[in-house]
Amino acid sequence: MKRENFTAERVAGFKCQPGKKQSFYGDAKTPGLGLRVTAAGSKSYIFETKLNNKTIRITIGDPRNWKIGDAQAEASRLKVMTDQGIDPRQVIAEAIAAKEAEAAAQSAREARETVTLGMAWPEYIAARKPLWSALHLRDHEQVMQAGGEKRARSRKLTEPGNLASLAAVRLVDLTPERVTEWAKAEAVTRPTRSRLALRLLRAFLFWCARHPTYKAIVTSNAAQSKDARESLGKAKAKHDVLQREQLPAWFAAVKQIGNPVISAYLQALLLTGARRNELAALRWADVDFQWNSLTIRDKVEGLRVIPLTPYVAQLLAALPRRNGFVFSSPTAASGCIADPSIAHRKACAVAGLDMTLHGLRRSFATLSEWIEMPAGIAAQIQGHKPQGVREQNYIRRPLDLLRMWHVKIEAWILEQAGIPQPAENTRGLALVTDNSKKAIL
Repeated sequence: MKRENFTAERVAGFKCQPGKKQSFYGDAKTPGLGLRVTAAGSKSYIFETKLNNKTIRITIGDPRNWKIGDAQAEASRLKVMTDQGIDPRQVIAEAIAAKEAEAAAQSAREARETVTLGMAWPEYIAARKPLWSALHLRDHEQVMQAGGEKRARSRKLTEPGNLASLAAVRLVDLTPERVTEWAKAEAVTRPTRSRLALRLLRAFLFWCARHPTYKAIVTSNAAQSKDARESLGKAKAKHDVLQREQLPAWFAAVKQIGNPVISAYLQALLLTGARRNELAALRWADVDFQWNSLTIRDKVEGLRVIPLTPYVAQLLAALPRRNGFVFSSPTAASGCIADPSIAHRKACAVAGLDMTLHGLRRSFATLSEWIEMPAGIAAQIQGHKPQGVREQNYIRRPLDLLRMWHVKIEAWILEQAGIPQPAENTRGLALVTDNSKKAIL
């Protein structure tokens, strides 16, 4: 390295030697100080010396930003460190790490002062969304919605979600006392949905306790407050079920529903004993009119195949094919019917009944006992998890065995309701309509 006394003119005049990518010039006044010049013309002050018999080189900075005197002082400082056996690179790395740690601590302090439940909730949803079902995701979105938006089929505006009143509360202020106060207010008007909201809030706070930033804020789970749970009360088990003598009135009212898709859906819900959401999500690709089967996306087992009984086949074959969903809706964002419970409640009011959609699933299980259907078969059709060692490990029922009993319970229910049963062939298949022919093709 050629050494000369650095002056402003000399530094400005140093050039990279021809044929080289970079050239080095040393300052004769300051040990270790040099100037690197690249073939592209960029320049930087450097410090170069030996430490533990190895050459080390550290960039000081651009001459446009560093005066010669300042660069000489920095090189002298680094030289003192190396003479003491200290590696300046390690000192610099530790200083950078300390600054980053301080920045992170400052960010955490700012988060502690500013982050609210409403700010962290979308981040929680985004992180957990891949693990949730569509219904679970919708519950999380609804409990935090601000409300005041237009509805698709009503002039009334949407109501705020159960947790909307806590959205502006800082996480640091979300104490058991604050949650209990919220629970007491919500229990007056909507305790059932609020119990769900409390469970969702509890899971959210557990997530916060594992989050890199929020764990410094959420050190305890305020939603585990016993007082909050007691304020909302305990959920009461529902026992609504259609009795045999109520079947004529229920079918008559449901068949009068103006929307044929909802009418067919409600009847199929009773006659299959399926869960409301798994039947609503049924696609035409899941319906086999040729071999009379339905493939249900089961929340327990993933998929289950059940018989397509004659009357249900007749209902499905008559439905319009507007998209891939059997029970389609041109107005719903999902493409399938979203909330048939409104129409069902109106129909039940006409029939003088008090019945929920899940009550229809309960009704299937109860009415099956009239024909002495084996409990294991009814459970398999409905998608209940097998009970006992025998059911879990030994019994493997073919679809035809399920069909024998499923057709029998459907026929019995229709007989009690006074509804003519569809014609069928020797396999128990309903007469194929034009729509179902298309499905077979």
